[in-house]
Amino acid sequence: MHDIDTALLRSFVSLAETRSFSRTAERVGRSQSAVSTQIRKLEDLVGCTLFDRDKRNVRLTREGEVLLGYARQMIRLSDTMLDRFRTPEIAGEVRFGSPEDFATRYLPEILAAFAAAHPRIRLDVNCDLTLHLIDGLKAGRYDLIVIKQDPDDLHADSIRLWREHLVWVGGPEMSPETPFAEVAEAASADPLPLVLSPPPCVYRARATRALAEIGLPWTVAYSSPSFAGAVAAVKAGLGFTVLPRTMVPEGLVGFDARRGWPALSDAEICLLSVPRPDPATDALAGFIRDRVQTYR
Repeated sequence: MHDIDTALLRSFVSLAETRSFSRTAERVGRSQSAVSTQIRKLEDLVGCTLFDRDKRNVRLTREGEVLLGYARQMIRLSDTMLDRFRTPEIAGEVRFGSPEDFATRYLPEILAAFAAAHPRIRLDVNCDLTLHLIDGLKAGRYDLIVIKQDPDDLHADSIRLWREHLVWVGGPEMSPETPFAEVAEAASADPLPLVLSPPPCVYRARATRALAEIGLPWTVAYSSPSFAGAVAAVKAGLGFTVLPRTMVPEGLVGFDARRGWPALSDAEICLLSVPRPDPATDALAGFIRDRVQTYR
């Protein structure tokens, strides 16, 4: 009988999500060569090729897609088991706030694992825009929030989680190789249509500032505070939006920055809690900080 080290699975899941050996190495705290060795060892254990690789691309094989689901389940179960026995039993309530896109993409699995590890902590979760969340924390409506910030202007008490590289995103009829010059030429006759969240929104500010810097006219063709709503509008061809590179959903196209698309500043995803958090809030903050890379 063969056992599989969860460290191999963590590197495998990270590579499947980032499609980059360098970013995976940063995420798991190993060298690129060590990650390559881990992937080869895992492939030897399961007896099949998990990735198709060339000089520019890393893609899951059909067998890799099957293993990905099992790997995530095993990692979650391992983490939940250790948390259950290593962490003292804590009771309480945490009022938690998050941007809607983060809540849609990452939160369900993270919070489910936290609830399993801490059954006596009650979670009250709400979604809103970053500036509204900060106002809510100051007003005492939240104990802990996830926020998006400018990496060069972080809130003094922020705990960094990860940095998001933002990309321009268009509908399925377009190609990632589409040069921005083609889009800009069309926008010289009619303003560039955008699909954005209403202000205040970090991604909206990034998009409009980038276009203002090059003097390109734009208009908000569709405004929605919902990640799902914005994605649906772009899929319908109503305009372009800005999303984190890791959150471009299937059916939409993230444009290649080498094709002249306006540069977008990164966004820093951080945790922010009340000044003197109670044990339950501390437990959730620590859990998110420790686990978020696994679930990303």
